[in-house]
Amino acid sequence: MQDYQNLPIDIQTSKLLDWLVDRRHCNLKWQSHVLTIREKINAAIQDMPESEEIKQLLSGSYIHYFHCLRIVEILKGTEASTKNIFGRYSSQRMKDWQEIVLLYEKDNTYLVELASLFVRNISYEIPSLKKQISKCQQLQQEYSRKEEECQLGATEMRERFYTSCKQYGITGDAVRREILALVKDLPSQLAEIGLGAKVLSEAIKLYQACVCFVCDSSTEQVVPMLRHVQEHGNTTIYEWRKGVEPISVERPRTEEVTELVNEEAIDWGDFGVELASAPEVVDHGISLEEGAQADEIDWGISLEPDSKRVGNDGIDREDESDSTVQITVVESGTEVPDGVARGPDALTLLETPETRNQFIDELMELEMFLSQRIIEMNEEADVLSVSQFQLAPSILQGQTNSKVETMVTAVQDLVGRLTNLRMQHLFMILASPRYVDRVTELLHQKLKQADLLLLKKELMVQKKQEALEEQGALEPKLDLLVQKTRELQRLIEADISKRYSGRPVNLMGTSL
Repeated sequence: MQDYQNLPIDIQTSKLLDWLVDRRHCNLKWQSHVLTIREKINAAIQDMPESEEIKQLLSGSYIHYFHCLRIVEILKGTEASTKNIFGRYSSQRMKDWQEIVLLYEKDNTYLVELASLFVRNISYEIPSLKKQISKCQQLQQEYSRKEEECQLGATEMRERFYTSCKQYGITGDAVRREILALVKDLPSQLAEIGLGAKVLSEAIKLYQACVCFVCDSSTEQVVPMLRHVQEHGNTTIYEWRKGVEPISVERPRTEEVTELVNEEAIDWGDFGVELASAPEVVDHGISLEEGAQADEIDWGISLEPDSKRVGNDGIDREDESDSTVQITVVESGTEVPDGVARGPDALTLLETPETRNQFIDELMELEMFLSQRIIEMNEEADVLSVSQFQLAPSILQGQTNSKVETMVTAVQDLVGRLTNLRMQHLFMILASPRYVDRVTELLHQKLKQADLLLLKKELMVQKKQEALEEQGALEPKLDLLVQKTRELQRLIEADISKRYSGRPVNLMGTSL
């Protein structure tokens, strides 16, 4: 019997309410009884005496049976003057709370209410608070990660900005002004590149000698433009075409020109044309631009190849023996005097895309020749090749690998200086002034993205702080709820233990 008294009663928390009802400790309809009691409690707390302890009992907590017992004990002191000789209280306050206690004790309603409150805290309230706290912690970690990502992203975007500025050769303090300043310096840079071609003299001679030797003394000169730049530097297109230096150079205006609507799509620029099929030379004092079709514009001029006389138009046909007729039509005020480089002819070879591309092509052609020549020189010389080069010029026979490699390096340096990213951008800016706006916008866009990432970082810091504050507000609530739930567990276990002769009672499945 002694051993039986020491056997504990283990009750699974999730089945506590069913256990109490099955063993007839509580009524199956206990919920309706609890509702009635709660209504009376709500009415009774409207009229309470001034007591600090009562205020603490009624503030922010669920009032249960044991709270009511304590309130009755307090009222015994505050309502002592209303007690009659029979030991009863005439105070309505005391009557109300005594009635509430009696209703709680009927059918052990207080026990099932405590069990219901305990199960709800264990199954829902405490896990919910823990889940909210865990979510706040996860949010803090996520916001910290995003904060770090935003900081790294902003740093990366600024690095990209300064890297791009470095590629353009600017500091980035005033992008547009610095880029425009670079374009102004472009002619001097191209002139330096033209002077750099002077070191290619021996490489060009080697290439020419090899072509002449292999092609049986071909008189055609290789890389003509490269030769020209190597000898004369980055000259004007006028000098390249005509072989003489212009007396004066009238460069086109560099400022942006607004687009005009061309009337009937007619270009009224300079015209110049040669009609080789005409048998006579007729000079009207007017020039036609090359490529213009004679039948596009009616000039009111009729050509009579067989005519031997002076017509009404005042044309003197003295040179009847010439087999061709050359007509030069020049619009009034647009004739270009000899020795004057005007318009496209006033630009330099490396400024104009067509001539610059030809120059780069010839540089790469020379580079390929020199590279192939190095490969041939590194190979073992067989009898056939030795016999072939016995008659070669001395410039071919006297070359060494190191000298040819030096030539290749010089050629590659020029190609790199003309085709690097910075020069490509400068050429595009030179070709289209609007490109400056696009480049400026693209560079500023990187800074804007960096600023946006920094703003997003600040937002993440703010949200992380909010999550931390929410966690700080939830943790005291959780601690208080755990404390009250442990108190409920102690009260329930003690009450059930009294019903079973003091046997120990354990509520299982709690993790407090």
